[in-house]
Amino acid sequence: MTDAQPGWSGGTVAARTVTLTDLLRVPLHRIRLVAAVAVLGLAAAIGYVFLIPGAVSASAVVAVRPVVTDAFTPSGAAADRAVNMNVESGIATGTDVVQRLADSGGRDPRDVRDALDVEVPAGGQILRFTFTADSAESAVNNANLAAQSYLDVRRNMYERQREEMLRSYDESIEDVAARQAALQKRMANARDGAREAVVAELAGVNNQLTQLSSARTEIAAVDVNPGWVTQSAEKALVSSSGRGPLYVAAGLLGGLLLGVVLAYAWESMDRRIRSVDDGRDATGLPLLGTVRGQGLFGRRRPVDADIRYVAMAIAERVREPARIALLTTREDQTTLTAGLAVALAATGRDVYVADDSGRLDELRATVMTDRGRLPAAVNPARPSIPKPRPDGSGSLDDVTEQITPVRRPSPRPGPARPAPGDPEATMMLPRMSGGPVTAKSPVTEQADEVPVGAGGVRFGTWRQRAAQGLVLFNAPPAEADERGVAAARQGTAVVVVEQDRTKQGDLRRLAERLRAAGVAPLGFVLTRSGRG
Repeated sequence: MTDAQPGWSGGTVAARTVTLTDLLRVPLHRIRLVAAVAVLGLAAAIGYVFLIPGAVSASAVVAVRPVVTDAFTPSGAAADRAVNMNVESGIATGTDVVQRLADSGGRDPRDVRDALDVEVPAGGQILRFTFTADSAESAVNNANLAAQSYLDVRRNMYERQREEMLRSYDESIEDVAARQAALQKRMANARDGAREAVVAELAGVNNQLTQLSSARTEIAAVDVNPGWVTQSAEKALVSSSGRGPLYVAAGLLGGLLLGVVLAYAWESMDRRIRSVDDGRDATGLPLLGTVRGQGLFGRRRPVDADIRYVAMAIAERVREPARIALLTTREDQTTLTAGLAVALAATGRDVYVADDSGRLDELRATVMTDRGRLPAAVNPARPSIPKPRPDGSGSLDDVTEQITPVRRPSPRPGPARPAPGDPEATMMLPRMSGGPVTAKSPVTEQADEVPVGAGGVRFGTWRQRAAQGLVLFNAPPAEADERGVAAARQGTAVVVVEQDRTKQGDLRRLAERLRAAGVAPLGFVLTRSGRG
């Protein structure tokens, strides 16, 4: 019933190179998911900016002063004039300062440590205390408190060091004074020869006591002030973080990236046919044609020219009588079946459209609609009657030429009709076909035929199919019903793949079922009803 056509591609198929378009196709076709996640990220960022109060920062500057014994001695390269700013920065962010800030505000020391920042400008003995808080008042108070706490902690450290040094000098002075008293007693009891030695030793002790007293006096007079606050934090100098637009941009960008990742993850679990190459890889069948969709809203109508090209490809591969099952995995191919029936019948074929799923009324309505879009020269139901001219001119030949439809000769000419002038001539009835016996009478079956161009389209079930002509079986989805594959065993099949909806797993399973049943399909048709 059909020409032998190789249905499956033989040999090893070369690996296809993945291009940038293939990588972008997944997020583009999952654009709803990507857009939804991006909107969620943007909404979260905007909510964070508006609901959570913005952080403000206040700064206080402290000039660090080196503690020396003589503050009026000109500074030089002496070691006592240099301050290790790394040590000072560590003291400023140390436990004592942080604990004072935490105790004053009743906050967690970890939050205080995160909010406090101490900067040391290069080449200077300056500490800049910056505190970030929810309000300007809190930021100012904490910045000033941090600077003052550093000075207090540093002053206490210097005072403890000075007290230790003074205590050490006092002990030394007490020891020397005791030696001095002992030498004075020895000198009073010593004889003339020994007295000179005691006097010399007593002079050395007196000199040592004098030096110790002088050094203690210098240590006691040392100014232990570690520095001054040269710039206090004020509300007028408070600066906001100004990161609102940055947060919004980060939320949008993060949402887009997360949406793309989720799109690829979803695509890995739910692979769809995205292109002709995907359909060819999944089925191993040749492409019969691509049917695009047109229209902006609602269900998109297939492009008539694309359907006619698919009909030409099918007609090239079959020889009448032929039985073709239009198979899908889970989709509805009713619109494509009706369009193919109209395109095949317009060229002079008798097409029988079979359906066992209760879609005959929809098929008939679609055929009538598609027939109405045929050119007037092909569709006898749409004679092109010229509009009358305003002046009433126009010849009868022009009207007759445009009214008379152009009809191609039928491939099966009917019986000759008798001449109208012979009253005794006998009318010849057409012979009944040898197909299966149906409950319809010839009159009813003839009334159910829709003339299309030079041919016609009839409707019925698969059991009532005609034995001659071309039979198109609008098969139910193969994932739920096996009648389409069973019908394809009696003829051939055309696999209908809907872009962005047909799953690759379902399509591979359908191809394996056809291969196992011994069916050699003509090829597959890619429909683009989702996006034209």
